[in-house]
Amino acid sequence: MVIGAGGAQLGIGRAPHAVRSPQEGWAESDPADWWRSVTAAVQEAFGHAARTGELRSRVGAIGLSGQMHGAVLADERGEAVRPAVLWADERAEIEFGRYARLDGPSLRSLANPLVAGMTGPVLCWLAEFEKDVFSRASWALQCKDWLRLRLTGNAGSEPTDASGTLLFDVARSRWAEEVAGSLGIPPGLFAPLGGSTAPAGELTPDAAGALGLRPGVPVVYGAADTAAAIVGNGVTEPGEIALTVGTAAQLVTLRAQAGPDPGLRYHLFAAARGGYYALAAVQAVGLAFDWAWATLGCDWPTAYSALAESPPGANGVSFVPHVAGARSPRMDARASGSFAGLRLHTRRADVVRAVFEGVAFSVLEAALCLPEYAGASQVLLAGGGSTDPRWRQLLADVIGRPLVVLPAADASARGAALLAAAAAGIEVGGGPHPAGGPDVVQPAGGVAGRLGGAYELWCERASALGVAGPASGAS
Repeated sequence: MVIGAGGAQLGIGRAPHAVRSPQEGWAESDPADWWRSVTAAVQEAFGHAARTGELRSRVGAIGLSGQMHGAVLADERGEAVRPAVLWADERAEIEFGRYARLDGPSLRSLANPLVAGMTGPVLCWLAEFEKDVFSRASWALQCKDWLRLRLTGNAGSEPTDASGTLLFDVARSRWAEEVAGSLGIPPGLFAPLGGSTAPAGELTPDAAGALGLRPGVPVVYGAADTAAAIVGNGVTEPGEIALTVGTAAQLVTLRAQAGPDPGLRYHLFAAARGGYYALAAVQAVGLAFDWAWATLGCDWPTAYSALAESPPGANGVSFVPHVAGARSPRMDARASGSFAGLRLHTRRADVVRAVFEGVAFSVLEAALCLPEYAGASQVLLAGGGSTDPRWRQLLADVIGRPLVVLPAADASARGAALLAAAAAGIEVGGGPHPAGGPDVVQPAGGVAGRLGGAYELWCERASALGVAGPASGAS
């Protein structure tokens, strides 16, 4: 994304990259694919912009955001020594025993539940099962940090990504080198830390040539995708709840102090502009819809028609959307999905509506983890998976709060650009969210009440699958 000094979006480009699963439960990507996609997306962004030649010469700074967790092992030249392991990878769950042997203070300093795709467990697995490859690594990086290395030749990281590795002392904002040593991970793999708006290096001549930009442009440290989206969406007040819906979903709230959940039902990460944010995650939203419609032979227009044909509660049918495991509050990578309540009178529309409701109930269950949710008068809504008004209305009905629709599209990319602008000393607008009007979706009181009983039933059925859940109870 290219933004101007007034904050306006001047150009945007997109390019895909592949995610591969060479074995069940694995999720990998080739960093070389990312670089090809970055160069293509940058060219497209400037190709769509007016006065492209002038804009290219006037770029004042470059920011980055990227998916959290996982690991990119790179050698001293910055070349990846194996495919990157991504956040959805489950292979490292067998390494949790190493963390269980840490003392209480060390575990608490990490401020986060154990998730297989986080960097610490992943590095434990690679050190155990790919010793030769592991020994060739000079750096263990996050995705956007590897891209920055490719842009500047300098290795670095920053707290928003580092706090999601299970190798970082969140309250002290430093690498937990003692923890790494206890796990058998060389602390020398960790890159130096900088602030999200601090310059991390300059665009090299080779990278500049590939991107069509001038060499020497400052490249800032940037932020992890969710931290960057908080900036891009203009969320600034502690206690506000923001819900982003896409392939997965995240509910976030800013905090001034580091205070992890005693039950570790949600995450606590560093925020890009100082302080922290709590994050309750839903593993499968768009992912669950894609699976369900493919399995049921249903397209989106048919699904939305069925949503209107079945009553709230889907005539007793429940869908648990844990098709890729469960995050907040259950934190169980082995959790599975299910349909329940199917009877002879069940219609296709009931099954389809149950999919919508089950995904929404999973969002509510995650929201109830956050203490701030109880006092929230509204929820901010963003993400490409929340654009349809019928889906927005169901979400509002289930969570029982007005949804304030945030206007910023591609919020992570915009947040990265805003962080770069701050580094360059360029004042731009942050895109504050609207205060009311047509962008607010009000819950339908009668429908919301009827859905409360369906949510209680959904909680019982989800817990019957063998994964522990929170104390049930809709808002």
